[in-house]
Amino acid sequence: MRPEITYKNTHNFSKKELEELFLSVEWSSGRYPEKLVIAMRNFDTVFTAWDGEELVGLISVMDDGIMNAYIHYLLVKPDYQLKGIGKELVERVKLHYKDYLKIVVICENRNVRFYEYCGFENEVDKSPLFITELEN
Repeated sequence: MRPEITYKNTHNFSKKELEELFLSVEWSSGRYPEKLVIAMRNFDTVFTAWDGEELVGLISVMDDGIMNAYIHYLLVKPDYQLKGIGKELVERVKLHYKDYLKIVVICENRNVRFYEYCGFENEVDKSPLFITELEN
């Protein structure tokens, strides 16, 4: 059965919410929840997915205000993956930045297929996909 997910555009989180989400996908950033709270306030755009009061997904984007947007974080708790939540978060970003020239994805090699599934390509004049080996 699919959970009843609600989506929000928010920058306000508790340390616990962010810590639980980031650690659920084994991202080391979750060990710094105080910093994550500040980071989320500083992102230009943050869309979230909620199952009741539980934060189950998040996507964050930085932008230059007119031309380029950069997807930095996309996380969905493991129990909620493969239910369309990540794709819905990406679609909200694509709609929000539809008038920009580029939406750039910063991700690890293991996540490339997901972003390709969402319509990103690593080609000139397309929605670019940048791959990085940065520590998560």
